[in-house]
Amino acid sequence: MVKEFLADAEGRMAKSVDATRQELHTVRTGRASPHLLDRVDVDYYGARTPLRQLAQIAAPEARLLVVTPYDKNSIPAIEKALLESDLGLTPSNDGNVIRLQVPELTEERRRELVRVVHNIAEQGRVAVRNIRREVLGELRELKREGELGEDDERRAENELQRVTDRFVGQIDELLAAKEREILEV
Repeated sequence: MVKEFLADAEGRMAKSVDATRQELHTVRTGRASPHLLDRVDVDYYGARTPLRQLAQIAAPEARLLVVTPYDKNSIPAIEKALLESDLGLTPSNDGNVIRLQVPELTEERRRELVRVVHNIAEQGRVAVRNIRREVLGELRELKREGELGEDDERRAENELQRVTDRFVGQIDELLAAKEREILEV
C-alpha cells in the first residue's frame, strides 16, 4: 500500500514538473519560439479558441514568428487577440499570413522576465511540496489506523523526501536553463 502512495505521488509530481516546463516555455526570450503563442486565445465566432487550433505557427528565423491561419477569414480575430495579449508583439499581415517580429529584449525587461520565471518555478516547487504534504497526511492516517508501523512510516517518509528532492531539483534545472536563455544577449 505504501508503494502505491509513493508511485501516485511520483506520478503527480512528474505532472507538476511538466506543467512548470510548459509554463516556462510560454515566457518570451529574445528568440522566437512557437510556444510563445500557446496562451493566446482567439474569439472565433463567439468561442474562445486556442490559436494553435486556428493556425499553424512557425519560427523560420530567430526573431520572426509566422502564423498561417487555416481559415483566412480569421485573420482579423487572430490579429486582435495578438494585440490584446501580454506578449508585446505587433502583428502585420499580407492577407495570407501574420508575421510577428520579436524585438531584442532590454536589460530591464530581461531582469523582469527572470523574476517572472522565478515565480513560475516557485509555484512548481510549491505544487510538488503540496503533493508531499498530502501523501505524508495519508501515511500518518494509515499509521493512526494501525495499518502501518512506525518504522515503515519513517522509511516511506524518507523515500517520499528523496522523490520530492529529485523533482524540486528538476524544476531548479529548468529554471537555471530558462534564466540562462533569457540573460543570453
